[in-house]
Amino acid sequence: MAEKRDFYEALGLAKGASDEEIKKAFRQQAKKYHPDVNPGNKDAEARFKEVNEAYEVLSDADKKARYDQFGHAGVDPNFSSGSGFGGFGGFGGFGSMDFDLGDLFGSIFGGGGASSRNRNAPRKGERIHVDANITFEEAAFGCEKEVPVMRVESCDSCFGTGCQEGTTAEKCMNCNGRGTISSQQRSPFGVMQSTTDCPKCGGRGKIIRQPCSKCRGLGLIKRNKGIKVNIPPGIDNGQTISLRSQGNAGVNGGEPGDLYVTVIVLRHPLFERDGNAVLHNMHVSFVQAALGAEIEVPTLDGKVKYSIPEGTQTGTVFRLRGKGIQNLRGSGRGDQYVTVNIVVPTGLNLEQKELLREFDAAGGSDTPEQRRKKKKK
Repeated sequence: MAEKRDFYEALGLAKGASDEEIKKAFRQQAKKYHPDVNPGNKDAEARFKEVNEAYEVLSDADKKARYDQFGHAGVDPNFSSGSGFGGFGGFGGFGSMDFDLGDLFGSIFGGGGASSRNRNAPRKGERIHVDANITFEEAAFGCEKEVPVMRVESCDSCFGTGCQEGTTAEKCMNCNGRGTISSQQRSPFGVMQSTTDCPKCGGRGKIIRQPCSKCRGLGLIKRNKGIKVNIPPGIDNGQTISLRSQGNAGVNGGEPGDLYVTVIVLRHPLFERDGNAVLHNMHVSFVQAALGAEIEVPTLDGKVKYSIPEGTQTGTVFRLRGKGIQNLRGSGRGDQYVTVNIVVPTGLNLEQKELLREFDAAGGSDTPEQRRKKKKK
């Protein structure tokens, strides 16, 4: 069975969306996938049901709060509760809610329904996705960033056992610690045998009489952790770095999930990027362009001197070799390309205007077409 999609994702929203955003997104999605608009389209019908289910939960303040904290397990009525979980009645305000602790784990850490797997088997933790904002220079040269990550870790009070200090979990005598019970029933076709989760322990094979007060018997807690990430030189906006075993803790001794850090490169006031090339627009004066000049050009390595030839035109591009971005998967750097923009003077006084008129009268401002016409004469 496919894993149920995140309700926020189903509506095209980010977690923490407002009530108004949820309502607006639902109307748009419902209109798009309504069966009347998509007759006979099974995929659209499935999406319409998914959108309705998501809205039913996220539009209800109480259900939304439970979903935000526990995922699908917090709102799915199919999660049944077994007796014998002493001390869990007040967990997260779910005293009267009928849910199964094993499937709660499954919702937080990934995996299918509890009845389709061995709840006591090790399960890998869920992966985590976060973004990291870095500067243009940090992307070019690489850096080390500490990224805040909210992740699930083993409880440091009970060391993951879920039991209050000085106590241990008891083996469930109803299922002899297996977590499942088998039953037989005669039918016209013979004896039918079925296996179900133990109703006494909820399929865990053990009963915690005195749960840890810090994690309330889960053996796991959520904690905000600063994770150091090495950003390689040359990384580009939107690329993702994977950190093995830095995600949510596993269950029943399973290995932790992975952490995926997507890099967001902030805009630079002077530079743009095109592959491994750095692009820069350079303003020069009319006199500098006409007579040629030595100018200072900003680069990622600091300012460098460059001589532009006389008669340089607006739009002229010159290249600075090796002043671009490091090749992420190889050696060497790209180049920097500088586009010349000639600044037209404004606010001229009378003397300056007169000098320009004399310059124009002497043919100094003739266009190439005007020069060709004068040669023909």
